[in-house]
Amino acid sequence: MLVYSSGIDVSSSTLRFLARQLRAHHRAIGSRWRRLGAGRQVLLALAHLRVGHTYAQLAAGFGVGTTTAYRYVTEAVDLLADLAPTLADAVRTASTKAFVLLDGTLLPIDRIAADRPFYSGKHKKHGMNVQVLADPFGRLLWASAALPGAVHDIRAAREHGIVDALAQADVTCWADKGYRGAGGTVRTPYWGRWNSLSTGQQAVNRSHAKIRALVEHAMATLKSWRLLRKLRCSTTRITALIQAVLTLHLASSGR
Repeated sequence: MLVYSSGIDVSSSTLRFLARQLRAHHRAIGSRWRRLGAGRQVLLALAHLRVGHTYAQLAAGFGVGTTTAYRYVTEAVDLLADLAPTLADAVRTASTKAFVLLDGTLLPIDRIAADRPFYSGKHKKHGMNVQVLADPFGRLLWASAALPGAVHDIRAAREHGIVDALAQADVTCWADKGYRGAGGTVRTPYWGRWNSLSTGQQAVNRSHAKIRALVEHAMATLKSWRLLRKLRCSTTRITALIQAVLTLHLASSGR
């Protein structure tokens, strides 16, 4: 395999943050000798998450075995996932905002037609449903655990307890038509064909769409990590990957 140097577009503060966490973890478990130091292990994990390099590519680039590359990435990802904010944490943060934005996204996975639970009829592809909360500026606050792509957004929001949590904290939430009937503090557009809506309802829907559009910034934040654009790992690992990315993003943005 040919090997070449490449850049990773993440801040040095992100590298230092994860390196500190790994060093503390290594001391806690009494790990003394490793093929790669904490700094190099961080680079390896970031190359996997940010650029989507496979374990074979990472092994060749860092001069370690494929199994070692997998073990080092998994260790870093699990450590970061444990540091991710919970829904309760996100709602506490949201309570200081004027409102929050709620939306769902489908992270594509490599599954075949037989894997029906993972097939999204809306997107016409296999994937995992992830719910996202963003602040009024479209900045990512929280991302949920991954559910099979066949799960609709409103069902996912209820299963995660998002609607109830926001209602209990009295946090106003703007969402699209996929959350119609959610209740609580979730606001959705008027339902129906555009021509069947009154002038006032059309005006409300236009205003609603302008506010909701900012949630796309949060979605773009998630998908700027290339690994999440096409996941080829076990579906049982996807939640940890999402939470790891969330932790890194919040750490690098100082939130």
